[in-house]
Amino acid sequence: MTVFWQRMAEHFGPGYADTFARDHVMSDLGGRTVHEALDAGWEAKDVWRVVCAVMNVPGEKR
Repeated sequence: MTVFWQRMAEHFGPGYADTFARDHVMSDLGGRTVHEALDAGWEAKDVWRVVCAVMNVPGEKR
């Protein structure tokens, strides 16, 4: 989880990462936010893959 949140902060910025994770609903997460998907038992690496695909995170940051 630590690596996941580090990557979120690196991509979105430390101030916006949690806001994004709390507010942005993604259909690829079953209509959940990042926090909801993690709470539902999704693996952090799978959530990160979805975030990367949906938000077009550059390959070198994946």
